[in-house]
Amino acid sequence: MKINLCSDSIKKIEADVEIIIVCNKDLEQNNIKDKKLLEDLNFKATDEESVFLPESKRIYVGCEENSYDAIAIAVATAMKKFKATKFKVAKVETLNDETLSVKALVEGSLLGTYSFTNYKSEKKKEQNKELIIAVNGDLKSLKKIAAESTIIANSVNKTRNFVNTTPEDFYPDVMAKEAKKIAKEVKIDCKILGEEYLEKNKMGAMLAVARASVHEPKLIHLTYKPKNAKKKVVLVGKGLTYDSGGLSLKPADYMVTMKSDKSGGSAVLGMMNAIAQLNLPIEVHGIVGAVENMIGGDAYKPDDVLVAKNGKTIEVRNTDAEGRLVLADCLCYAQDKIKDIDYIFDYATLTGACVVGVGQYTTGIMGNSGSLKCKAVKNSLQSGEYATSLPFNRFLKKTIKSEIADVCNIASTRYGGAITAGMFLDNFVYKENKDKWLHFDIAGPAFVESAWGYNPHGASGAGVRMTVQLLQNIAND
Repeated sequence: MKINLCSDSIKKIEADVEIIIVCNKDLEQNNIKDKKLLEDLNFKATDEESVFLPESKRIYVGCEENSYDAIAIAVATAMKKFKATKFKVAKVETLNDETLSVKALVEGSLLGTYSFTNYKSEKKKEQNKELIIAVNGDLKSLKKIAAESTIIANSVNKTRNFVNTTPEDFYPDVMAKEAKKIAKEVKIDCKILGEEYLEKNKMGAMLAVARASVHEPKLIHLTYKPKNAKKKVVLVGKGLTYDSGGLSLKPADYMVTMKSDKSGGSAVLGMMNAIAQLNLPIEVHGIVGAVENMIGGDAYKPDDVLVAKNGKTIEVRNTDAEGRLVLADCLCYAQDKIKDIDYIFDYATLTGACVVGVGQYTTGIMGNSGSLKCKAVKNSLQSGEYATSLPFNRFLKKTIKSEIADVCNIASTRYGGAITAGMFLDNFVYKENKDKWLHFDIAGPAFVESAWGYNPHGASGAGVRMTVQLLQNIAND
């Protein structure tokens, strides 16, 4: 889809359809062109409510508040309606805050019209559609915002494509090839490390998870290194290209959608794609542990004791708590290879407990620094992603104690599972980085089997927008 900004008044812009975003208070005034007809159609201007009037070629869409999320949802709703028509060009006017409005309109349009049809035998021919945004402010600066938003939205959609692709077509080697492709396109460094490297460097936790799969594990390391970088940030992603649960086999119903277990790693690839194109003045390392967790004669077992890269021993009591094992070694690799880190963030569809605790649409953010967690939550909400902070506590820490090893990979209680998983990872964050580290559990929003807002069925690309927003603010600190 093509998006253009124009400084002409909305009346002067030629288009097939006009999109009109209507707030509740607008209905009470007399400046709505088709007010009587909208009243007859019982249009209330609520979120995700729209009316298309073919005679006047206007799409009215509700918007309950003047916020990024509400505007993005509104334009996504309207663009879906527009996409279903044969019209080619639509126009829309910005709301009060033009900086916010342009960002929301661009991202809402591109995210809201995304579809994944790779496996459809009959594909609809996509029409070339265009959206013209009428603006009043400085055209040059608003075009820059639109360009940045396009990069971010396209990176989210790239992440969605990775996550939605089936495990038969997207295994560790494919993930590594996609990383190389991104690196080539945006001109950053890419290093792919295989089983031989993992064995040589004693990454026993990640190796154990990969053991029963026919696909070799891959450790992906992308590096974006601009001149005079202000900060150094490490992003670590869980790339479980498929998770059967291992010998602690998932029930059949729970195996469906497990292609989404690569969402954390896929998000890191999407982040690196955006960061490099945005030319952020920060050195960023993107590290992904790409692994497949399967069953077989060589599978790792409950009761095994694994040795992670930092020498810590892990008692395995459930092979379906595998993502944390992969992240443990990836976190150690990152800290051993990269010195003087300012921030280290990891992303994973780690626990169903997080979904139970905060719902399908919200990321749980954990770590040792209260101020850093607050900063991450604030930036997440500003970016349009829902997030909340979850607190570590000394009593839950006792539940991952092992009698025969340093730590157990699951807790002795079913309660607080998202937090105990985060506290497990804390064992693999070095002392000097404790207050620089955050864990993002994206298990809820990463993959939802029903459309919500500007997110379609399936992958949402969770993590990309919140991280770009956070890094942009870190660069300005």
